[in-house]
Amino acid sequence: MPSYPTGAVPGRRSLLLGGAGAALALVLPAAPAAASPLRRPFGRFGSPADRLTGRTLYVHPGGLGDHTTVQAAVTAADGPGRTLVLAPGTYRETVAVGPSRTGMTWIGASGDPRDVVVVYANAAGTPRPEGGTYGTSGSATTTVQADGFTAQGVTFANDFLRTDLPGNPGTQAVALKVQGDRSAFFHCRFLGHQDTLYADSSALSAFARQYFAHCHVEGDVDFVFGRGTAVFEHCRFRTLLRPDLASAPHGFVFAPSTARANPYGFLATRCRVTGSAPDGFYKLARPWVPSSDLTARPSLVVRDSFLGAGVDAVTPYANMRETFPWQEQRFAEYRNTGPGARIDVPANRPQLTADEAATVTAAAYLGDWVPRRPCP
Repeated sequence: MPSYPTGAVPGRRSLLLGGAGAALALVLPAAPAAASPLRRPFGRFGSPADRLTGRTLYVHPGGLGDHTTVQAAVTAADGPGRTLVLAPGTYRETVAVGPSRTGMTWIGASGDPRDVVVVYANAAGTPRPEGGTYGTSGSATTTVQADGFTAQGVTFANDFLRTDLPGNPGTQAVALKVQGDRSAFFHCRFLGHQDTLYADSSALSAFARQYFAHCHVEGDVDFVFGRGTAVFEHCRFRTLLRPDLASAPHGFVFAPSTARANPYGFLATRCRVTGSAPDGFYKLARPWVPSSDLTARPSLVVRDSFLGAGVDAVTPYANMRETFPWQEQRFAEYRNTGPGARIDVPANRPQLTADEAATVTAAAYLGDWVPRRPCP
């Protein structure tokens, strides 16, 4: 995604170390002591001595599981349908779930996503050891390419700080890039600043379906973006304060890049958009037409949701490039509430009719797939 002005911004790494400015962002929990004598580090999900199934692997940062890192467990899961149970801890690593790891499930053992954090700090402009930079896609802490991936009770984070690369425009820093079809996330958190959650697909012709339920996503610039078919139900989107910027906008919540042939892009239903920025300092969305697909026609519907005062009610949409105005894309709203949902200028807030809204549902977007939680 395009860059945005940079500056000295307090970030999660400093919050982890000192706790100052906790109102600016959710604080990543510190990892439990590696040798903590927890009697049941995997909760009700068994243990290496008493596995849920023969296809279950256990990850514990202190060595009480099969593996101490998530990537090691993913690598060892050499067949479809594997389950990884993650003990509480902060897993500072990058993780790649390749296309062959189909049907994989990650379960946070405690049930609280604040306890299980997968985090790293690469950004688009971060130098690679072998030369060059990571780019936006390569910055992802976790990349999921396999179909049928499910996660519950896990935090995916990127704690890169803009001050790590002063003067470098490559501040995009992805927490999760998901490309697989039938990817589901229940009670998860996605934490970052710019480009937090990349809802993508494996190819322009692939319409990957993704489902997010009761999740928390936060960031500032385009922090939910991509060409995936993504449904968000009962999710919270939290906009972060940008103390390095003196004026609006501080950022944009959504930046879809839906392929023109795909009838469905992003759908947010029964969600909340809130944050700590001043009133009107965030745009709800802007369309991303990437250089790799100049025919894209971004699609976003936000319906039956609460939009806080941080959303600019007068001009909630903006252009990323003037050659692709948002008015020519597929943006619409329906029955939203809250101060950020006021219809002050009707031309700036396209609304669905009741008949149109009846066809814009999670079931329509997901087709023959019904996402299911891995455990109650």
